[in-house]
Amino acid sequence: MTVEIKYVVVREGEEKMSFANKKDADAYDKMLDLAEVLGDWLQESPLKLEDEQNDALAMWLAEQRDALSTIIKTGKLPESAPAEKAPAARKKAAADEETAEVKPIKAA
Repeated sequence: MTVEIKYVVVREGEEKMSFANKKDADAYDKMLDLAEVLGDWLQESPLKLEDEQNDALAMWLAEQRDALSTIIKTGKLPESAPAEKAPAARKKAAADEETAEVKPIKAA
């Protein structure tokens, strides 16, 4: 028998995701906090979006937090990695993604 430790992110009584380590769980929880604030803020905009669109946009903006911060601070799109480093960075990201132990939790 094996023992596994899982960190589960729960929102409004619903399990959202489980993680193998606390750092990733905390980061995801923080991203959900940001998405919630962004969703509330987007509802105040003059654009009237469907609730699903508003939630999806808020989540995407929260996921793109670093790029959004760079755009707001500099007024420019973030620079991508130099051409010779870009393939290596993509390979590393793909490898990290494959080895990540992030498992979505299905709502009961």
